[in-house]
Amino acid sequence: MVKETKFYDTLGVAPTATEAQLKTAYKKGALKYHPDKNTNNPEAAEKFKELSHAYEVLSDPQKRSLYDQLGEEGLEHGGAGGGMGAEDLFAQFFGGGGGFGGMFGGGMRDQGPKKARTIHHVHKVNLEDIYRGKVSKLALQKSVICSGCDGRGGKEGAVKSCTGCNGSGMKTMMRQMGPMIQRFQTVCPDCNGEGEIIRDKDRCKRCNGKKTVVERKVLHVHVDKGVKNGQKIEFRGEGDQMPGVMPGDVVFEIEQKPHPRFQRKDDDLFYQAEIDLLTALAGGTINIEHLDERWLTVNIAPGEVITPGAIKVIKGQGMPSYRHHDYGNLYIQFDVKFPEKDQLKNLELLEQVLPTRMEQAKPAADAMVEDFDLEDIDSSEYSQARAHGAANSMDEDDDDVPPGAERVQCASQ
Repeated sequence: MVKETKFYDTLGVAPTATEAQLKTAYKKGALKYHPDKNTNNPEAAEKFKELSHAYEVLSDPQKRSLYDQLGEEGLEHGGAGGGMGAEDLFAQFFGGGGGFGGMFGGGMRDQGPKKARTIHHVHKVNLEDIYRGKVSKLALQKSVICSGCDGRGGKEGAVKSCTGCNGSGMKTMMRQMGPMIQRFQTVCPDCNGEGEIIRDKDRCKRCNGKKTVVERKVLHVHVDKGVKNGQKIEFRGEGDQMPGVMPGDVVFEIEQKPHPRFQRKDDDLFYQAEIDLLTALAGGTINIEHLDERWLTVNIAPGEVITPGAIKVIKGQGMPSYRHHDYGNLYIQFDVKFPEKDQLKNLELLEQVLPTRMEQAKPAADAMVEDFDLEDIDSSEYSQARAHGAANSMDEDDDDVPPGAERVQCASQ
């Protein structure tokens, strides 16, 4: 019993599908939904990516086992290689640059030597490691040429090119459509798209005719100081291997984890500091633990007066610039905490040390005056009142527009 069937459903096969059935389903779907065949159709392009990703997982025995047991979440945490590009996978099956130009005889560009798939991984890194730099040891699973058969798939001389498709894995078919004749390609039924035929008794016992086996590889990923979120670290030639093509690459994409105290923007850091009213008015110090375990003692001069929301800066205490010796800035935004009601005593003393009260508008001598006391309000109640008031305002504005008239915004001259 599999945990989830999303990838099987995408390919239109049962969870018990054989390797040949998976390959046939992928090829049919890829030919149908390829972007070159469905220009200006984003849904088809997305379907093409989903098909490619589903097949890339299910065609790998180890990834398929992880997926069957743990679902997509298991793939992310199980160390099973990353994704293969949809176009790379398509090119691996059909040759050429991945598009339809090479398949149907026109417009194929010179893509250089063929290359096995590129393995993509997301490497999640915390802000401390980006600040200080780090070397991570990351394990992945990749395909390597089978040493038991040197990538042939069977005994020497036992692998025969399929005569039904001349080794291409695809057959060109003709179909009468009224006065027209339609020409299309389909998966060769004689070799199930392999392009080769190997008798069962001649198949390599180590790779079962697949020509490659899965091996574990540990790579040392150097996370340099100040590396950017989304930046890619590439290992050329460390990806999958396939007979007759260049080895693929491994690409790690840096994903910066959220930090509980700091926010980062480029090379600058942003910090939210809470101070009491006394410190805001009379000065004092705050201590900030930095990303390299240093503590910064920040002095607030007496009489400087830090207002709620005020922003100050410490130059050169932000993030290191990537592969440079410079540092960004540390911006501190202050949240001034006011005392609670029951903490205020000797209010008369405040009258002596604080500036005089602001003058308020005064009613005329003959004006009607009523006294009121303030009450506390729940924040959700306030939000609902604001939203209700905005909705009513829009309704009132609409009432001013005659029926059938179009609202026009005036342009400034």
